Amino acid sequence: MEEILKINSIAEYNRLVGAKTLHPLVSAIDISEVGKFLISTIVSNFYTIYFVEVECGVMKYGRNFYDYQEGTLLFTAPQQVVQGQPTISPDEAQGWVLVFHPDLIRNTTLGTEIHKYAYFAYNINEALHLSEDEKDLVNNSFKYIQSELRRGTDKHTKGLVTTAIELLLKYCNRFYDRQFFSRDNSNKSILAKFELLLNNYFASDNPQTLGLPTVAFFANQLHLSPNYFGDIIKKETGFSAQAYIQSRVIEVGKELISNPEKTIAEVAYELGFKYPQHFMRLFKKKVGISPSTYRNGGS
Repeated sequence: MEEILKINSIAEYNRLVGAKTLHPLVSAIDISEVGKFLISTIVSNFYTIYFVEVECGVMKYGRNFYDYQEGTLLFTAPQQVVQGQPTISPDEAQGWVLVFHPDLIRNTTLGTEIHKYAYFAYNINEALHLSEDEKDLVNNSFKYIQSELRRGTDKHTKGLVTTAIELLLKYCNRFYDRQFFSRDNSNKSILAKFELLLNNYFASDNPQTLGLPTVAFFANQLHLSPNYFGDIIKKETGFSAQAYIQSRVIEVGKELISNPEKTIAEVAYELGFKYPQHFMRLFKKKVGISPSTYRNGGS
């Protein structure tokens, strides 16, 4: 079994790739300057943004391999396992790696909102592919961060660098929105498959054996990360994946309630609820009346 290299600090990462440590909590590395990409399977304690300008290798994320395309951005969060396998010579490598420790953004706006950048939890095959204009903007962002770090650390450094990283991430939100919309047909196919899986879930004994359907279950069935899957559903329907599932639970519940031979508790168990009162509470929240009142034709 391949050994996983655990990297605890930015300085340690810099030593491994041959980069100079300019700040203990953040590093912007021009791949062409160090001649290295990733050297083994690693898990780190910091956030990483990879920007690859040319096809320069293969990266393995979890159990999946991904061949880099030209102009690709990939994001990883602390404790995610990533493996890189460079396939070109150092003088051909082009791109950037930005690594920053959670301590850098602690007590900052970015620190409180980093969870909103869901793409840090996307699978590698859900990477961001950039247009020419987008590549220029991203390149300039990395160059600015590196130039700021090369000025030396003072009382302004943290604020300027975290602001620059936050601006880059906000632009990446925009770019991912563009990618979602440009892949509209593909996303609609995912939505159609999701709806089929959802229908099949309730047509099977899954609710009784697995419980209520979850976002993670359908994301796994579609070979997507939960965050990426959820973002596609939100873009296509206007609802979160969880809200979409709950809506289907209520619709199926209404059909089951119409059968007078079933008690409300039996309906709840058939839908996958462990406790009937949880179904009753959700039903009243979504429909406005209790299941019993709905059954009796109330409003």
